[in-house]
Amino acid sequence: MSAKQKIDLLKTVQHILNLDPKMRFAAIIDSKGNIREAIMKAGKTSLKTQKEEEHFCKQVAQRRAMRKEFDKSLGKVRYVHVEREKVSQMVIYTKRNIVYFTMEPEMPINTKIRLITKIKKITADI
Repeated sequence: MSAKQKIDLLKTVQHILNLDPKMRFAAIIDSKGNIREAIMKAGKTSLKTQKEEEHFCKQVAQRRAMRKEFDKSLGKVRYVHVEREKVSQMVIYTKRNIVYFTMEPEMPINTKIRLITKIKKITADI
């Protein structure tokens, strides 16, 4: 991987985090579940350990593969939204990567949808 790609991914996750003050974490994950770039927003504390985060990202990639089984009958997944007590988790699939980001759970759903739309545009080419 070239340094330019690394810088672009870093700028991308920074851009995602800067979209809203309630954003917490953003990561770009490859198809095997390896974290290519990830940032926790300044002033926020992680709810998972580094090892848990890595394990979670591996599972996100596995779930993508499992969801593909239904692409023919149901269509491709546009995004995944998991609402938890402590955090909202979002996953967007790009051609080659997975964009995973979290935000505070009390954010209104219309704001979340607006963020998803913006992030899909930002990450369309990665």
